[in-house]
Amino acid sequence: MIHQQRVAVVLPAYNAGLTLERTVRELPPGVVDELILTDDASSDNTCELAVRLGIKTIRHDKNRGYGGNQKTCYTAALASDADIVVMLHPDYQYAPGLVGAMAGLIASGEYDCAFGSRILGNGALKGGMPLYKYVSNRALTLAQNLLMGQKLSEYHTGYRAWSRRVLERLPLLSCSDDFVFDNQMIAQAFYFGFRVGEISCPTRYFPEASSINFRRSVIYGCGVMRTALDYRLKKMGLSNPSFLEDEPKERLTTHSIPEHCYLS
Repeated sequence: MIHQQRVAVVLPAYNAGLTLERTVRELPPGVVDELILTDDASSDNTCELAVRLGIKTIRHDKNRGYGGNQKTCYTAALASDADIVVMLHPDYQYAPGLVGAMAGLIASGEYDCAFGSRILGNGALKGGMPLYKYVSNRALTLAQNLLMGQKLSEYHTGYRAWSRRVLERLPLLSCSDDFVFDNQMIAQAFYFGFRVGEISCPTRYFPEASSINFRRSVIYGCGVMRTALDYRLKKMGLSNPSFLEDEPKERLTTHSIPEHCYLS
């Protein structure tokens, strides 16, 4: 616990059998109260390994997508009575040792959300981020900041921490089940007035780390720009995108875990 607040780490996993154990072993001791992995119908031994490591494990009976996986992760974390939820990819691309720092930003009461930025500190290229991804990241982030009136250093990190209040408030079920879920969730956080902080986070690119291909990257980039434009038009009163509607029925509840999931 941090400042008497219960911390859960959620691991949205897909074929993470080669990197899961390294990720878990580097979590800081005495910080994490609950560790939850959602296996999105992996074809490798991710689920079996997670159970062997003593991790609370939920397995989807079919692949539900990166966003769909996160919806299950956050629902399970709320059901575990977590006050702070940190999402950490189990592919060992982000530094597990920073979980305490991420959660601490929220436990301090200064922020509602915290992101681990690969851009702050100039560590992205040193960590092996491909040049085209770095350039795309910077260009998309610049465009998003201009459209959304914000000043984030990166919108595309997969290392994120959320307060319980945020997860209960945002209409996350209205977000995409694909990769653009991440950006829609950030847009929701800004739209509903939550405070976002960032810390510098090193990154590691290596063969076993997960990464979407160029084609999926292009689709993701188009989705990101659509999200930022939807946000701007909503603020101007010219559009009403579904993921920014304040619909209580679209919020997570303990019943939001899809049917036919298997808990170990």
